[in-house]
Amino acid sequence: MKKFMIPLLFLSIVAGCNDAPAKPEEATAPTEAIATGLDAPWSINKNGEEFYISERSGTVAHIDKTGKVTHQTVEFSDPLSNAAVAGFLGFVLAADFSDTAQAFGYYVYDRDGSPYNKIARFQLENGIWKESSVLLEGIPTGNVHHGGRLEIGKDGALYATIGDASEPDLAQDMGSVNGKILRLNENNEFLIFSSGHRNPQGMAWDNGTMYASEHGQSANDEINIIEEGNNYGWPIIEGTAEQDGLESPFYTTGSGDTWAPSGIDVQDGMLYVAALRGTALKVIDLETGEVADSIEGFGRVRDVYADGEEIYFITNNTDGRGTPSEGDDKLYRLSRE
Repeated sequence: MKKFMIPLLFLSIVAGCNDAPAKPEEATAPTEAIATGLDAPWSINKNGEEFYISERSGTVAHIDKTGKVTHQTVEFSDPLSNAAVAGFLGFVLAADFSDTAQAFGYYVYDRDGSPYNKIARFQLENGIWKESSVLLEGIPTGNVHHGGRLEIGKDGALYATIGDASEPDLAQDMGSVNGKILRLNENNEFLIFSSGHRNPQGMAWDNGTMYASEHGQSANDEINIIEEGNNYGWPIIEGTAEQDGLESPFYTTGSGDTWAPSGIDVQDGMLYVAALRGTALKVIDLETGEVADSIEGFGRVRDVYADGEEIYFITNNTDGRGTPSEGDDKLYRLSRE
């Protein structure tokens, strides 16, 4: 595992991604909208009967047990970037949140006219989230491919996904954190956990197995089984391609389909995948490696959360790439049949 502290700063070339507008249609599965009026939400967190959801505009949507939404202020140490699909992205409550009221956040900020990514700690005080310390800043990024997911792993450590900043070669450069998945160690240092990623946006664990979702270049979206020290191939291989020393995906959409997968989670042997361009909540059977269901009719889906009993997901139709319906964006609960 390679140790990385503060990376060198430089400006990345802006490039496009495989994301596109979408319009909600009739739902294909019974669901319940438990909160509405969310502002381009990104990461779902649940604590007891309450939810805390990051919003790209720079707020946290707090949802109480009645479904009431309060957009809590977040005080950042640097201004949020107005680059495409930038803003306040990953957000995860600390494992001891009930006692400490602390969380971790990932955001894209502007400094000297250029966008960078930052990972920081936040403290909730009187309904306001205050940035309390910086874990990693100056992470180069472009107009897209920010990565941005934060999760607490089964080992209790903080993990982060970093995009390639639209500079593909950075994914193979072990002197850069771009195109990597990072893990925070006990000394508050981020280490490179895996490499060769394009734009990873989701992480989840099934017992001891770690999964990550990743946007392909134009299709070839991937679900990878992540192991420490492995190289997942971008930009040398993608999709079904193989090469010695590089890992091929557990699942790929192939060259004929694109999901633009974002958040993922696991429950009862099923991997739930929030699909943006795929405009669905995709369900992959982890035993067979096949798609078992495609829950559609909500437009763009950004994140999914499994609490062991229920499945929750958020739409992302107000992010500038979708077609919002009345009340968007929403937090849904997948109804049991």
